[in-house]
Amino acid sequence: MRAVLTVIGKDNVGIIAGVSNKLAELNINIVDVSQTIMDGYFTMMMCDISQINKEFDEIKSELAGKGEDLQVKIHIQREEIFNAMHKL
Repeated sequence: MRAVLTVIGKDNVGIIAGVSNKLAELNINIVDVSQTIMDGYFTMMMCDISQINKEFDEIKSELAGKGEDLQVKIHIQREEIFNAMHKL
């Protein structure tokens, strides 16, 4: 199962390191990274969540907390929901 992870916030040192370390801690593998700096704002990636050992809502909450630490917004969404929303 895959998920789309979006990180949005003002570009700063350590965003990739912080998010990557948190994903590793949660046993989430990064499948693809697409990052862009747009007007000083950072965005990001696709993850494999098939090996997680927590509820998805708990994962969302932990990533949101990490986002607060990094002063960015982290949003994770199951790939099938993301795809359905963008087919309309």
